[in-house]
Amino acid sequence: MVIIPAIDIKDGRCVRLKQGDMQAVTVYSDDPVGMAEHWVGEGARRLHVVDLNGAAAGRPKNETVIREIVSRVAGRIPVQLGGGIRDLDTIESYLDAGVSQIIVGTAAVKNPGFMQDACAAFAGHIIAGLDAKDGKVAVEGWSKMTGHDVVDLARKFEEYGCESVIYTDIGRDGMLAGVNIEATVRLARELRVPVIASGGLTSLADVKALCDVASEGIAGVITGRAIYQGTLDFKQAQAEADRLSPKE
Repeated sequence: MVIIPAIDIKDGRCVRLKQGDMQAVTVYSDDPVGMAEHWVGEGARRLHVVDLNGAAAGRPKNETVIREIVSRVAGRIPVQLGGGIRDLDTIESYLDAGVSQIIVGTAAVKNPGFMQDACAAFAGHIIAGLDAKDGKVAVEGWSKMTGHDVVDLARKFEEYGCESVIYTDIGRDGMLAGVNIEATVRLARELRVPVIASGGLTSLADVKALCDVASEGIAGVITGRAIYQGTLDFKQAQAEADRLSPKE
């Protein structure tokens, strides 16, 4: 179980939102690059970077700072990136810059053909990002709900060849309300590719609960507000996850 620090970027700063609301912003750092270095120094094995302005605009908006983060840390740990990535040229550009995996969210839902093309062109580098509430998928920075069932879409993207699926419960994200274990397990059981949990991680109890169901196909969990506000100590969380993970 890999604990993955999130670096969400809005207007060049490291922030967290509540339930995806671009107006409900807490700024944690004016230096996202320094924050990335901090988490690497704390022993992070992967970083989750999101261009929040890009997600809202439908095109990259914080590319300069993202490229700086990647140039600093990508040689040491993988970086997965999402937010406003809607065409193959943008994917290629970011991968060439050193990003390890590209998260395709809204574009995958609204244009499945694009997702299929991306998986074919960049095999092993595409993660499907599915943000859901009550089993239904949301798009465009969570501002719009769709009628799509999250399990049905995840299966489709798995068929296309996505490397893994990030499942975010948007009702819990940024709320420190605990991970929706039941919904995450329900999705993981339907897939062969790994699922990365997201939304609501609050405490060591959540880490333990996820480790208990890791064998269902849950490979990691993204954490943001909890490690920034101190309800979860990152080093302690990863150490606990390692202790509880099955030994090979």
